[in-house]
Amino acid sequence: MSTSRSAALATLVAGGLFSMGLPAASAETGEGVHAWEVHDPSRPLPPRVDAGPGPSEPAPIPSDAIVLFDGTDADADLSAWSSAKDPWPVHDGYFECPPEGGNWLATDEKFGDIQLHAEWYVPQSEASDRGQGRGNSGIYLMGKYEVQVLETQENETYADGMAAAVYGQNPPLVNPGRGIGQWQTYDVIFRAPRFTDDGELERPAEMTVFHNGVLVQDRWVLEGPTRHKQRTSYAAHPPELPIGLQGKGNPVRFRNIWVRRLGDRPVSPAEQ
Repeated sequence: MSTSRSAALATLVAGGLFSMGLPAASAETGEGVHAWEVHDPSRPLPPRVDAGPGPSEPAPIPSDAIVLFDGTDADADLSAWSSAKDPWPVHDGYFECPPEGGNWLATDEKFGDIQLHAEWYVPQSEASDRGQGRGNSGIYLMGKYEVQVLETQENETYADGMAAAVYGQNPPLVNPGRGIGQWQTYDVIFRAPRFTDDGELERPAEMTVFHNGVLVQDRWVLEGPTRHKQRTSYAAHPPELPIGLQGKGNPVRFRNIWVRRLGDRPVSPAEQ
């Protein structure tokens, strides 16, 4: 990575692109998202669903996709990404988080509204770990809005921090995780927030997620950037920002990551 790219990424991290949120607002009570405290251990866990065995080969890539890492190619590299700290080891068709925590990987290209596909794998070496220590990583849309990566088919944790949760905000509808030692897939439809010229929120971010082909987030409207143990509110930011991967010291593997840029979502008459 060039000195200029490294300096630019360090500036993004220092400037809060990956700060996972903004100053917290107080939690409310009642129905909806604020019916539970962030990471409330008493929040019910979603039911388990058998999604079938993991894929032996990476999924096909659409012809109009922007390939960020080609898991079908043994010579694939991380040329589309920059690391803020340690290099992320690349192996035969996949790469993995470095052994030390506090590592970030960010795309050089910036994105707003996208369809994202990513495949991830928690190795057997994590079998003795529990809770948030078992294959912990995360995919950050725009470096701010996290879909949690964690092995939670055979491992319980707080509901809004399990696999495929919108971290700290919404648990998945069901738990279709395949467990440790199997490749898993995320397919995400992400709509970036919109802000007015004077910085007011015009439209919040929205996320739909399929985990192993099963719908787990159904057009979830984010209350703000995701953050550990805190609620957040929006602050105006650019319409496109890098996608980030979180390294917390767990050897989570990734392969076959691609995105498709999306046009504006059509609005039905009922929404007008």
